[in-house]
Amino acid sequence: MTNPDIHPSVHGWLILDKPLGLTSTQALGRARRLLGGKKVGHGGTLDPLATGILPLAFGEATKLIPYVMDGEKEYEFTVRWGEARATDDAEGAVVKERPVRPTEAQIREILPAFTGVIKQKPPAFSAIKIQGERSYDLARAGQAPEPAEREVSIKKIELVEIIDESKASFRVACGKGMYVRSLARDMAVHLNTCGYVFSLRRTKVGSFDIQNAVSMETLERLNAENAASTVLLPLKSALGVIPTLLLTSNEAHTLRLGQKILIKPQHGDLYNFPLVFAEHNGVPVALVEPIAGEFKVLRGFHF
Repeated sequence: MTNPDIHPSVHGWLILDKPLGLTSTQALGRARRLLGGKKVGHGGTLDPLATGILPLAFGEATKLIPYVMDGEKEYEFTVRWGEARATDDAEGAVVKERPVRPTEAQIREILPAFTGVIKQKPPAFSAIKIQGERSYDLARAGQAPEPAEREVSIKKIELVEIIDESKASFRVACGKGMYVRSLARDMAVHLNTCGYVFSLRRTKVGSFDIQNAVSMETLERLNAENAASTVLLPLKSALGVIPTLLLTSNEAHTLRLGQKILIKPQHGDLYNFPLVFAEHNGVPVALVEPIAGEFKVLRGFHF
């Protein structure tokens, strides 16, 4: 039941710890029913079999979703060796088996090959579009799609634990568009075997990490206490370390019209930042860019 005390113009970020079994859209819908809000979106899809951080944007926070999706991600995942699955995770049918089980030394030896900018082919069961159709729709129709290989960035990957001869857990930090399912599949190929993602948990998205996350159970409990909105983070939290520009009422009015304002001498240090968050009396007005002696509006906020 939606909290009747939450105004439909609620704004901010809910960092949900998505439970196992829900799609990102289902998780967003459940959170929306609890918090209210007319505009809601999520900052990066998680598969149903994945858990962890799902940033949900409410109201004016939706304008900052692209900045969140472009941020670095971190995942913890377990690979099951010896089996390949159609979906490259535990949901799909087994399509291949191999008896080879890699040793710890062999696993550590291949990790440098998966660090830096690498080429990766997305899974057949992914949201990538092929000639206007979603790859997963083609795969479900039995058309064996072949998503194009592309470059992705992996900042760091480490072996966390050898669980048993058939499973090992890892931690990876990566850029936008990297598929952990593809990473597991390709690592297995390098190890002369096959493999799939047995479990997956996202622990960081941009400036949000797992310490910010709220479980669905906690959100439901807070809703029953008419306190669900207390877990919302402010718009600015999505942007990490970013300076704030305090505006006069005239400056705020000008920015709200989408016009530029001059950078005053006392604000000269803001030239060192690519983005600046502009506020008036504690109310977000715009995300601006300092350029050529002026602040230019990149995203305007309406409250």
